[in-house]
Order: sequence, then C-alpha cells, then structure tokens
Amino acid sequence: MEESKKWYVIYTRPRWEKRVANDLEENGIEHYCPLTKVEKQWSDRKKWVLEPLFKGYVFVRLSSLKKWDVKLQAGVVNFVYWLGKPAIVNDNDILTIRKFLNEFEEVTLEKTGDTFKPNGRIVVATGVLMNYQGMILEIQGKKVKVLLQSMSASLVAVFKKGDLKRISK
Repeated sequence: MEESKKWYVIYTRPRWEKRVANDLEENGIEHYCPLTKVEKQWSDRKKWVLEPLFKGYVFVRLSSLKKWDVKLQAGVVNFVYWLGKPAIVNDNDILTIRKFLNEFEEVTLEKTGDTFKPNGRIVVATGVLMNYQGMILEIQGKKVKVLLQSMSASLVAVFKKGDLKRISK
C-alpha cells in the first residue's frame, strides 16, 4: 500500500527556485513554484519577467518515505521545519495559491508578521523589566521605543522587537 503524498516546503539557495523546480521536473518529482509577473527596468528597456512569489521556497508533494531524496537535489538547502518536523502544507492552501495566481497578475507578497504599531500596547517578554506593560511610541527598524509608566513616573526605553509581545485587545 502506497503512503499518501503530502505537500512540503523546501528552502533553496538564493535565486535558485526556478532551477530547483526544473531539476525536480526532470526527476519526476511533483512540485509547485508559484511565479508572478514583475516589470523590471533596465537602463535601456523595461521587460516583464516571471519571478518566484515565495523567494527561496518551492513546494514539493511526496510520500514521507521519499522526502529525503529531495535533499540530494542541487540547490536544495533543507526542508522548512515546524515543531521539529518538516512542515506540511494543506492541499487546499496550494489550491488557493494556484487559483489566486490564475485570477490576478502582478501579485506581491507582503509580510504581516510584524504587528507592532505606534500607540499599540505591549508587554516586555524578557529581561529585568519582564511583564511590565507599555505603549509603543516609535518603531526604528528592529527596535521599538516604548513608554513605560510606573510609580508616578514615565520612562522611555528602546527594546529589541524580540523582547516584546503585543497585547491583544
């Protein structure tokens, strides 16, 4: 009995997504490298090119017994891991990406993970001020300026984003 196939995410060398997809195709491995149309400007002309939507990643559909063969492909760095195991992507998620790219042109990917916004409430997650709550005044790259009010005084401190947690409403 053949084990069911699942979608996994592999991490590729930088700018190797299309090459890895071609090698996987040649080796008969089911894969998906979502591409989006992007207009590039050169000094003498403009041109539309297809670029990977997810930079550095390609999806592969395999049985768990065959997944280690993929790591032998040129340009493949490793699987993307979640909780110590190669991350599995739901079939419906792959289908949704395909439908979306078929429906729209010039799709861009924007990060939504950084939820720190000015005037947002935070709690300090590490260090000597752990568990103190404050309000975000300003965001400076990977650092956040926070107003901490305590003991009838206001302190302003700069924290690394990783040292803070957003307080949900």
